[in-house]
Amino acid sequence: MSGSFTAADANACASRSFEVQQLAWRVAEFAYRLDTSMLRFRGVELSEWQSPAGQAYRTAVSLQAAALGRARERLMAASEAVLRHSQQVPVSSQRTPGGGY
Repeated sequence: MSGSFTAADANACASRSFEVQQLAWRVAEFAYRLDTSMLRFRGVELSEWQSPAGQAYRTAVSLQAAALGRARERLMAASEAVLRHSQQVPVSSQRTPGGGY
């Protein structure tokens, strides 16, 4: 098998790159959906419950909101990493001498 790079190979690489980009977009979309949940948590945090149970609930919600915030940051970082990887797919996907990728 020759080491030449054909148009079919280029199309396959472009297709794989696009699929990886789609994955990055889905991860980012999920991170943005967390924003909606975090806004709802903020509404609960701002409630002025005076009872000990209400205060405990608000504290629990605050802890969950903080955890969601950290998760969102990690998801955005993952999305950016996957997007960077999608740009490298065409470079790393060239055929080997045995015909594989």
